[in-house]
Amino acid sequence: MTTGIVIAAAGRSERFIRAGGSGNKLNAPLGERTLFAQTLQQAQASGLPLVVVTRPDNQPVRRHCAAHHVETVLLDSRGLGDSIAAGVAARPQWDGWLIHLADMPFVPAEIFRQTAAALQKYAIARPCVNGRPGHPVGFSATLRNALCALRGDDGGRSVLFGREVHLISVDNPGIVQDIDLPSQLADSE
Repeated sequence: MTTGIVIAAAGRSERFIRAGGSGNKLNAPLGERTLFAQTLQQAQASGLPLVVVTRPDNQPVRRHCAAHHVETVLLDSRGLGDSIAAGVAARPQWDGWLIHLADMPFVPAEIFRQTAAALQKYAIARPCVNGRPGHPVGFSATLRNALCALRGDDGGRSVLFGREVHLISVDNPGIVQDIDLPSQLADSE
């Protein structure tokens, strides 16, 4: 059974820019790397196959993926739903997909592996910390068509709605910590 990671990196960084940030937040420095490079490193450390959905004009993300031999799907995304659909459609041979957001650099490799393992028994799995659900969100092949039908800003909410979600209790707040504002970059170092 092959489960892989779809990293959604096709956002426009609108909140980041409105808050005073410059350019796409994924290319902003976070310690020694960029925000995106940190996220990709964590995902690659899991040993799971992965694909990155990014904007055609985000050259830094595209170059970083090429340098690390990670395939990209180019998408002028209108929202997370479009990115999820494109990533899942690009990997129809997988038996499961871990949907991960590129602005969540603090999820360790072990969480990706735990979520992938849970998909061997459950249709949907995701980690949670103190009862709060986080990322990545794992979906089994039984939900392929529903994932490929996503559009706009819905993300995976409509696929989650009314379905049982297996929660994996973890002790790592990184699963709920994203970077939306320039001030969060400095707070995270």
